[in-house]
Amino acid sequence: MTGGGYARQPDGSVVVALSLTGPGGAQDGRIRVLVRAQNRARALTRLRNLGLRAVYLRGNAEPPTPDEVTAVLHHPDGLVWREAVAADPGFWQPATMLPRPRAAAPAGG
Repeated sequence: MTGGGYARQPDGSVVVALSLTGPGGAQDGRIRVLVRAQNRARALTRLRNLGLRAVYLRGNAEPPTPDEVTAVLHHPDGLVWREAVAADPGFWQPATMLPRPRAAAPAGG
């Protein structure tokens, strides 16, 4: 189950925050992804282009916090993520550092 929300900025852009099941590498299996775009649809398209195909934003249950908005506004790519661990979430990382799922080993030899 994904949770997320958005915050509209004074310049008309939006910051979308999503809590997702991580593709691999996250300790508890959940990551928090932040995207800045001109509208919500473009933000979700950016995530889908990274391979996160089944990403949808329904409602505004978990909008980005002011600290999260600041993090994504100050990043040149406008797309960051980190593990969603409550005790020590770590630093925000660029989308290029997003763990990729491991490919299955070919059957046979």
